[in-house]
Amino acid sequence: MAEERLGSWFGFGFCGFGQEPGSGCRHQVLSPEPLQAGGDIRHVSASWSYTTLVTRGGRVELSGSTSGSAGGCRDAWASEGLLVLLRDSPGSQTELQAWAPSSALCGEPLWAQDPEADGAELGAEAQMVMLPLLPGARAYVSPRPPYRRSLAPELRARQLELGAEHVLLLDAAGQTWTAGPWDTGGRTGAKAAGGTAGPAHGPGGSGGLALETRDLYIWGWNESGQLALPTRSLAEDKRTVTGEGLNQDGSEVERAARAEGGASAPFIAVQPFPALLDLPLGSEAVGASCGSRHTAVVTRTGELYTWGWGKYGQLGHQDSTSLDRPCRVEYFVEKQLQVKTVTCGPWNTYVYAVENRNG
Repeated sequence: MAEERLGSWFGFGFCGFGQEPGSGCRHQVLSPEPLQAGGDIRHVSASWSYTTLVTRGGRVELSGSTSGSAGGCRDAWASEGLLVLLRDSPGSQTELQAWAPSSALCGEPLWAQDPEADGAELGAEAQMVMLPLLPGARAYVSPRPPYRRSLAPELRARQLELGAEHVLLLDAAGQTWTAGPWDTGGRTGAKAAGGTAGPAHGPGGSGGLALETRDLYIWGWNESGQLALPTRSLAEDKRTVTGEGLNQDGSEVERAARAEGGASAPFIAVQPFPALLDLPLGSEAVGASCGSRHTAVVTRTGELYTWGWGKYGQLGHQDSTSLDRPCRVEYFVEKQLQVKTVTCGPWNTYVYAVENRNG
């Protein structure tokens, strides 16, 4: 049996509310830094203003604009409006609890439910309830949280990922399904990358990702280059930078704004359906996550590639540059670390890495 290698968690990007890493005195962490007690962390979930850390001992710790801790936790999901915990309850059962982040996990949760309970009765009850339509909006008011309805019998869920306004679901047959409001951002991508064999991963606020056995599909909004497709905003930024006296003949400006043959460079603001993305050097993706406007991918060899919006250093390239192409994070290569897991917060990135014994 292979020996399990224990690694550490690292963080980079926005930490203006005192989230890990650091003490809150900086807004930008431009290069990966180890989290405090990084070797004891099992899972990280980040919202915009706070971060949730779940330790190997089952304790959840909050840092950032809110603080607090609780024991007996198996997992946690952070959002600005809700903190959800999967927690052990008396009688050796698990309980799903929803908390207001400002509660610091004190008092009583907003609601609690046994996630393994049979939902048939609840589903029948929900179908009989006439839900009021919100004025001026295509949305309904739930009679009581959590409002649950059963999926179609032929659709067996295997994994679920939540974005700000859309959902990705992987079924038992290996197909990826999406749901959410129709909009100009192309977030839902219809039935995404049908026939995928790997999990759907972490849709952020503006896009979605799905992994096939060896292929990576990506779709949604591309305003900051988060889809690794050419975007006008970054081309204009490059034209400004390269035009500051670097070449008097303006050749760099021309290359930034023109494609081969002198034609206007193609720019993609929205990718409404899944597009196949090739990583550099033929690397194979095994894990991925989306932030608000940036993307991170882990390869089979344990390398990390990031791209998109980089204002707060969330790409990990030791600067605040934004990119519309995948770029390897050299920190982990230089430290001879093998990346195993990546999870993106809205404006930051968290990575779990172990020592590379083949390095």
